[in-house]
Amino acid sequence: MFFNSFLDSSENSNKEGFFFSQSDGTPLETPDLKIIQDNTLGGVATPRVLTPKVLGDMLGSNSQNKKEITEYSVQPGDSIQSIAKAYDISVNTLLWANDLTSSSAIKVGQSLVILPVDGVLHIVKSGDTTSEIAQKYKADANEIIAFNDLINQDDIYIGDILVVPSGTMPKKAAPLINNQAPLADNFFILPTNGRITQGVHYYNAVDVANKCGTPIYSAASGRVQRVKYGYNGGGGNVVTILHSNGMVTYYGHLMTIFVKSGDKVNIGDRIALMGGGTGTAGDGISTGCHLHFEVVGGKNPLSKYYIGTTISLK
Repeated sequence: MFFNSFLDSSENSNKEGFFFSQSDGTPLETPDLKIIQDNTLGGVATPRVLTPKVLGDMLGSNSQNKKEITEYSVQPGDSIQSIAKAYDISVNTLLWANDLTSSSAIKVGQSLVILPVDGVLHIVKSGDTTSEIAQKYKADANEIIAFNDLINQDDIYIGDILVVPSGTMPKKAAPLINNQAPLADNFFILPTNGRITQGVHYYNAVDVANKCGTPIYSAASGRVQRVKYGYNGGGGNVVTILHSNGMVTYYGHLMTIFVKSGDKVNIGDRIALMGGGTGTAGDGISTGCHLHFEVVGGKNPLSKYYIGTTISLK
């Protein structure tokens, strides 16, 4: 989430973010999550309510959009069973989403991923099809398409994160995704100028803040996969780029986008302008103007910087 798939540029959506705060309905920044398996997210947040989708918005206390993933910080007295009951999901759904077993212990402050419905998560790999994903988890392909707001069965791309409603986890564990693949030092450039405001979170993302309208650049050469306005995953206006080594870069919270799906881009090409808040109009809601920069399948070049560091393309 992040957490349906990245959406197509041909649609406009004003749907709210995919994540909500457990305390109120105010849009916040993406929960700190990481992919543990190709179908599992693990929370790595500190024991606090985070501030986009990030890939997001988080859960309101009194109302829940049933297509939104929630990040929950374990409180004193909580148990796996009590949390599952509170969110009206099965214990297995909670366990699967967090790479836990029935014998796992949870501790106060631990961050857990809460799916909006019973089922599992799947991170799309090269060659995946919706029918194969449905078969793997004993689910219905049409439900996957509908729940994740896909245009059709072919509307999935490498790195997409899908909710599989009513899916069940196969007994054999899926292989780990290598999100720290070695890269040449010059493979990526910095995607923008600004200040690091959030370290590695969500899947493999880092946030960089600056003024709305700050240019965003392609971190490496590749082909644009998705351009989406008002992305339901919480990134607001989003661009994703597939690179020659199979990695995908994700640029969220954009104000203006200069590319379209299918475009070839070179390293350093200006692809967008920085937006804010949910990224739908540079509105600056809650989190201000920033870029949510994520790398699927490789090390994030921004991960080496401490929070508060100012980065520059000079």
